[in-house]
Amino acid sequence: MEGNPHRQDQILKPAFAPDELTESFQPVIGAPVVLRALREDDLGIEREFVTGLSSETRHNRLLGGAIKVTDEYLRRLTHLDWSREAALAAITMLGGAETLIGVARYVGEPDGAACEFAIVLADAWQGRGVGRRLMEKLIALARSRGLASVYGDVLSSNRAMLEFSRRLGFTPSRHPDDPTLVRVTLELA
Repeated sequence: MEGNPHRQDQILKPAFAPDELTESFQPVIGAPVVLRALREDDLGIEREFVTGLSSETRHNRLLGGAIKVTDEYLRRLTHLDWSREAALAAITMLGGAETLIGVARYVGEPDGAACEFAIVLADAWQGRGVGRRLMEKLIALARSRGLASVYGDVLSSNRAMLEFSRRLGFTPSRHPDDPTLVRVTLELA
């Protein structure tokens, strides 16, 4: 089987090492931020991040509260299958400790052509360029992995997210199943 592109050890390896995703930048306002792959050992800072979100941000990000935030849910967010999904964390130092201030992620569709994205930022960090930087990095990662499109579902009442996605080049359309949602799509090819 030597030279077989379908060998098991090749299939199980991610297309990149998540440490290669790390970069630092200075947002418009605030402390320096490190963007890096979300790791399994980030469960604690993920819990603090999610519980620290305002009710409005939680409502918008969790699509009206349809998702229950449990320890199992948080564990699924931090334990990734990098062969079909990715999650980027925005981290800053507050009070001498690493603090999660934003996460952008995608999960690939079974056909391997498209992925669904999600992004959430701590309220105090919205409007500082962190979300844009996270999404640009996530889009570049999806493109480098050969995905043809990125899409997300946004509450139709979430005007800020609809405008944010429009500025990134996403096209809005009617959601196929839910009139309270808008599907935004970015073609990568």
